Amino acid sequence: MKWQLLSAEPNELGESPFWHPAERMLYWIDIPARQILRLGAGGGAAQCWAMPMEPGCIAPAAGGGLVVALRDGIYRARTWGADLQLLRACDHDPKTTRFNDGKADPLGRFWAGTIFEPRSAALAELVALDCRAAGAPAMQRMAGDATVGNGLGWSPDCKTVYWSDTSAHAIRAWDWDAAANTLSGERVFQRFAPKPAGWQSGMQGYGGRPDGAAVDVQGNYYAAMFEGKRLLKFAPDGKLLAEIATPAQCPTMPCFGGDDLQTLYITTARHNRPAAELERLPLSGCVFSTRVGVPGLPVNFFRD
Repeated sequence: MKWQLLSAEPNELGESPFWHPAERMLYWIDIPARQILRLGAGGGAAQCWAMPMEPGCIAPAAGGGLVVALRDGIYRARTWGADLQLLRACDHDPKTTRFNDGKADPLGRFWAGTIFEPRSAALAELVALDCRAAGAPAMQRMAGDATVGNGLGWSPDCKTVYWSDTSAHAIRAWDWDAAANTLSGERVFQRFAPKPAGWQSGMQGYGGRPDGAAVDVQGNYYAAMFEGKRLLKFAPDGKLLAEIATPAQCPTMPCFGGDDLQTLYITTARHNRPAAELERLPLSGCVFSTRVGVPGLPVNFFRD
């Protein structure tokens, strides 16, 4: 599979990409650089919007603009570059925990997982913010017992939710009642071998750990394998359908875009990576695209 370079400048830690169909632009974030970026399908120089603290994830809003999860809360921006309006402060301690991977669900709620930065305990959670009704936004805890929340996704029939714990090398799945927003039937969808002692970037023997994810119209789940230099495509029953090599050691999250949703984009990372790896893979941190045969699901819009 041939990847094309999209972004002209590498990011430190690209994440949370989505394709905006009306604007025909790809959005994503650079977490440590505290930026939201966007770029047209033709590539070139990205537009950058500085944030006051690390953004963990973003989603487009049906009323225009974005919803943004920053370290200390979830915010609303009515247009690109507009003032950030706090929707809901976080329930976690922002000194040790920040928001990480997240998206809007098919009904318009905004879900965001967290990362417990000391990584010494499974204290990360997955929450959902509902702003569709009048009154104060409602925050609901959906899952927990993780260290690095990642890999959020929904099946096309809105009956399954996926969420991974990168540190645990595991992807979990639940049955989802979309209207009631309840999860049941928790199970391990995929589990991966941990990193071998002494493993170094470029060595064989380690396939990476699950980071961000995307789902196509057939319900196949694409997992970015951080440090594994690959994406893995799993059928809804868990069968491995494809292994796709990536042009960076650390792919972070895929998404589908383009007018036909058959362009697969990936963000990647170079933050804190070894010098030898960056010399071997100098485009680490850039955004790439390739064409696929099965369209992805369109981005869900946050509703308020």
